[in-house]
Amino acid sequence: MELVAREEYLSWLTTWRDKDVIKAVTGVRRCGKSTLLRLFENHLRASGVDDQHIIAIDLENVDHHKSAASYVALYEHVMARAPESGTTYVFIDEVQLVPEFEKAVASLRAQANLDVYITGSNASLLASDLATRLTGRYVELSILPLSFREWTSGRSRVASLDAYRLFASYGSFPFTLQLEDQPTAVIQYLGGVLDTIIGRDVAVRRRVANMAALFDVVSFMADNIGNLTSPRRIADTLTSKGRRVTAPTVESYLDGLAEAYLLYPVNRYNIRGKRRLERIQKYYLVDPGLRTAMLGRSAPDRGRVLENVIYLELLRRHGRVFAGKLDNLEVDFVVEWNDHTEYIQVAETTADPVTLERELAPLRRIPNFHPRTLITLDPTGPHSFDGISQAYAPEWLHAGEGQSTGFNSKA
Repeated sequence: MELVAREEYLSWLTTWRDKDVIKAVTGVRRCGKSTLLRLFENHLRASGVDDQHIIAIDLENVDHHKSAASYVALYEHVMARAPESGTTYVFIDEVQLVPEFEKAVASLRAQANLDVYITGSNASLLASDLATRLTGRYVELSILPLSFREWTSGRSRVASLDAYRLFASYGSFPFTLQLEDQPTAVIQYLGGVLDTIIGRDVAVRRRVANMAALFDVVSFMADNIGNLTSPRRIADTLTSKGRRVTAPTVESYLDGLAEAYLLYPVNRYNIRGKRRLERIQKYYLVDPGLRTAMLGRSAPDRGRVLENVIYLELLRRHGRVFAGKLDNLEVDFVVEWNDHTEYIQVAETTADPVTLERELAPLRRIPNFHPRTLITLDPTGPHSFDGISQAYAPEWLHAGEGQSTGFNSKA
């Protein structure tokens, strides 16, 4: 199957090509990190780089198990294959599998003729180890599963309501494109992805003894995406249902799920006071299909799923997204990029005038010199309410790609 071109991410890699920093591509398992590196390798070849100047190491592949034995083995493997002249591009996939990998990466970066790219599936490990040893010497691109636009292009579909509903139900992990029109197979695949993330990237790293409690926390979060919550509330709810667990344990689980990129915590932002509120957060899943895999197709809750989808798209475009609070009212998202602030409200439908006014109420209280948008699944033409724009979600998701260059990356 032809690979889906991920133009914004490829543009980022191209921008940092041949710069004297490590390029770290991070994200949840199976979101397309390895494929992105292959796409970039193809880009290099198209620009004239020959195969002997491209070294690709997949540390999950048994062919490279010796390279994963130690940081010394990894370093020596690369150096033995690198030509003496010309720039060689080194791609190391799932680098966190190598003990003390940062030592090898730092030594490789120090070689004048090597341009190094790595991927990883754990935010804490990469951030802590790389930041300690390579302060100011690496840049990070955090990627997500396919956007709606990428997903529709991979399936040769138009941006319709039916397409959106499939996207929202079964998600956009790249491999699911090969399972088109096989919903049962998609759910089985997503269940395997979920088990791997929870078992290998959370339970092992967090040394979880009570796997049943961990899965209960994950299910609770899937059922409560977009709701304000706290470890204490989760612990009390699970304990009341017979699964005794403490708030500190829940907090550790949530941290682990966020480090594995399965959950994304969103801090609240006091719009009037222009400050963050840290204690209570919202959480969103990295992919809406995982919710279906966990809870089944009988629990759609389309409004909250839409909110999750919009959050992920805002994260792709801008990288700085908060949940807004204005006195006693809630604004779903406050988006900051460059010197701009934008306010987003999300609702499945506002066909009922009472619902429309309720959703508009917090946006009306924000000064109209800030962009304010209401996004719904109502398939109507564009509307404006006192400067507040209403957008049709499938069109907004499809047409807005690339409006900002501030997608989720950092140096």
